[in-house]
Amino acid sequence: MGHDGPTGVPGERTRAERLTEGLIVVVASVVSLGLLAGPAVVFGTTAWHLVTDTGTTAFSRLAAPMFFLALVALPLVLARMAFRAGRRKGGERLTAAVPAVLTLLGSSVVLFAALSLVFVYAD
Repeated sequence: MGHDGPTGVPGERTRAERLTEGLIVVVASVVSLGLLAGPAVVFGTTAWHLVTDTGTTAFSRLAAPMFFLALVALPLVLARMAFRAGRRKGGERLTAAVPAVLTLLGSSVVLFAALSLVFVYAD
C-alpha cells in the first residue's frame, strides 16, 4: 500500500520528496509565525491598555487578555491537532508536519484577515 520509491522498496521515499516536504514546512512556518506576530503585538498592546486603563472593570481586565491570548493560540492548537492526527495514522514525522504547518498557515491568514478587517472598519 505504501509508495514505492525508485528502488522499488515500499514506503521508501526519495531525497527530493523529503526535501520538498522540509521546504514546505520551513516556508509555511516562517510565513505563518510572521502573520501571527502582527495580531499578537496588537492584541498584546490592546490588552495592556485595557488592563492599565482607569475606567475598566475587573472582568474586562481579566477577560480581554484571555480572549486575545486564545485568539493568538488557536492556530497553534489547530496545527498541533493536525500533527497528532497525522502521526496516529502511522505517518512519518515530516510527512505529518506538512498538513499541520499548512493548517497553521491557513488559520494564521484567517486571524490576520480578521485583524485587518477590524482596522479597516473600526472608525
